[in-house]
Amino acid sequence: MAGLSHGGDHVAAALQAAGADCLFTLCGGHIAPILSAAKARGLRIVDTRDEATAVFAADAQARLTGRPGVAAVTAGPGISNTITALKNAQLAQSPLILLGGAAPTALQGRGALQDIDQRPLVAPHVKRFFKLRRVADLAGAVREAWALALEGVPGPVFLECPVDLLYDEASIRGWYADAAGKGSGVADRLMRWYLNRHASRLFADHHRVQISPPATALVPQASERAVAQAAARLSRAERPLMVIGSQALLRAGQAEALADAVSRLGVPVYLSGMARGLLGRDHPLQRRHARRNALREADCVLLAGVPCDFRLDYGKHVRRSTPLIAANRSRQDATLNRRPDVLAQGDAGDFIERLAARDLPHASWGGWLEQLAERDRTREQEIDVQAARAGEYVNPLAFFRAMDVAAAADAIFVADGGDFVSTASYVLRARGPLAWLDPGAFGTLGVGAGFALGASMARPGRELWIVFGDGACGWSLAEIDSFVRQGFAVIMVVGNDAGWTQIAREQVKMLKDDVGTVLARSSYHRVAEGLGAAGLCVQRADEVQPALQQARQLAAGGQPVLLNLWLDKTEFREGSLSM
Repeated sequence: MAGLSHGGDHVAAALQAAGADCLFTLCGGHIAPILSAAKARGLRIVDTRDEATAVFAADAQARLTGRPGVAAVTAGPGISNTITALKNAQLAQSPLILLGGAAPTALQGRGALQDIDQRPLVAPHVKRFFKLRRVADLAGAVREAWALALEGVPGPVFLECPVDLLYDEASIRGWYADAAGKGSGVADRLMRWYLNRHASRLFADHHRVQISPPATALVPQASERAVAQAAARLSRAERPLMVIGSQALLRAGQAEALADAVSRLGVPVYLSGMARGLLGRDHPLQRRHARRNALREADCVLLAGVPCDFRLDYGKHVRRSTPLIAANRSRQDATLNRRPDVLAQGDAGDFIERLAARDLPHASWGGWLEQLAERDRTREQEIDVQAARAGEYVNPLAFFRAMDVAAAADAIFVADGGDFVSTASYVLRARGPLAWLDPGAFGTLGVGAGFALGASMARPGRELWIVFGDGACGWSLAEIDSFVRQGFAVIMVVGNDAGWTQIAREQVKMLKDDVGTVLARSSYHRVAEGLGAAGLCVQRADEVQPALQQARQLAAGGQPVLLNLWLDKTEFREGSLSM
């Protein structure tokens, strides 16, 4: 195809045809042609200070748009640095494409720079590992990877792109000619013959490549029989309950339709993960507290995109005698630790929409709805009492009450931390669909900056907050430089209680030892200032409101800002020794 100047351009052209609008990266010589060609074709290159951040960013963009995010990293340590973020995306079922560099094909296994066997490192964490060996195969692999990332249960896909496939043919042949030397001996002549033939294989047919968009991924649908069975179970119930998880929002463009379906269905609901905010801030069906009690009292439970893992005590939160409906794209997730009475294997969001279309009778559920609502009101009053307690520094509950009022009506919240973030989840209310980002089932710390970059690209112009624990923020501080250089005006709140408090709570109680959990009241705002952002330090309750207002003004003016919030210790939450 005319206009494809080198292998990197083949990759960029295929991404462009698929609809990619940006690429997250940390630069490296192995992948430079991809970055240059992508930029030339109009894709925005967002560069980071850590390869994991680039993958976290691609993950976040995928969650918010419903299409694959794309990251590119260099060979060897560049790829090994992504493994945690890659696994996080796999467990969160996020569609993304990771382009990884590799040593030249003729030198792999011979001690080349950053040359390792990357397949065993990466393959367990992706849907497919593409090991490419011809320039002509690059664009087709991108096209196939894009469709595969979205197919069935979405997830990451990896493309290994050796450096000699990415640069132009003349340069690569020149490199190989230099490597072969000028000697006239038999060995020298054989080496030149071998490398010349190898290069011919690399570049065979690359001028004939045609760029085309990927196939549209079909949305897997549960059977009509499963919908009918679920409708019958819910119609007979007096105390039905629904839990909706991230997987129900995989069709990001259908979030509003899903919210409408939940409203019409009339079943009280708990929202988790990416489903937070699905119904807005104050929907009468949404419940926020005492989920475990509600599940045990329910006489029919629908889990939509939610497995019975540790978060539901491996299914023990639902009584064995209670009919269980599991809607999930993954049969393994739908049957994990608990065999459902109705297995609806397919997209959970689509299943809820089809269920709502049956117009189930729910007049008898009024008493159950009021019982759950009253329990929520009681818990909110308890939180208000705890938030009113004054201390030496700032009460985290009072802070989140204030932040909940101050943040914009369309704000997006990124959660990265333990104790401080868990407190936020009880108080801070997601504004609407796809306006809350947390790591997911892997419980990964360090997602904050990457998720913020991905969200900034997916939702430009939206007010964006990162809620950091002071432990978790350590992974992201260098990325303040990335925010400043590239114009991402993020508001960062660091809950500074000088410790890994979520761990310390249980550790001290059980072992009477705080070893490894103690931090300092570090001047994180000074770090932000050193990297070009604004820094604010809040130590007293009367400083909270002015600081929130100032932070929003600074961000609205285009400057990232970090609010270093000195916290009082509280007894609001228990520790988190999860098994």
